[in-house]
Amino acid sequence: MTIQELETQISTLNSGDKAAVIEILLQTLSTGSLGIKKTPGVCGGDACIGNTRIPVWVLVGYRRLGSSDAELLKCYPHLTAADLVNAWAYADAYPEEIETAIRENEAA
Repeated sequence: MTIQELETQISTLNSGDKAAVIEILLQTLSTGSLGIKKTPGVCGGDACIGNTRIPVWVLVGYRRLGSSDAELLKCYPHLTAADLVNAWAYADAYPEEIETAIRENEAA
């Protein structure tokens, strides 16, 4: 399969499947990224970056306020660009979950 053929096939996928493809690619690159994890008892069970306590919804919230990826990486120096790719892919794949988490935490 050529890159062009792969690109054509990927372009037909829905957002959730594209997020899964990104996750697979990141795992095969050995970037050290630990993906997105949900751990009961940690951050209310919200989806977090790898083995951190940084919820995806927090990063999405900062992004909505105008923070760039570069600014987020500066504020969270232990995160990688791959971590942000995982976060954005997760947020795209599970928008209702992220919206609910943002709403619930704004009210708190």
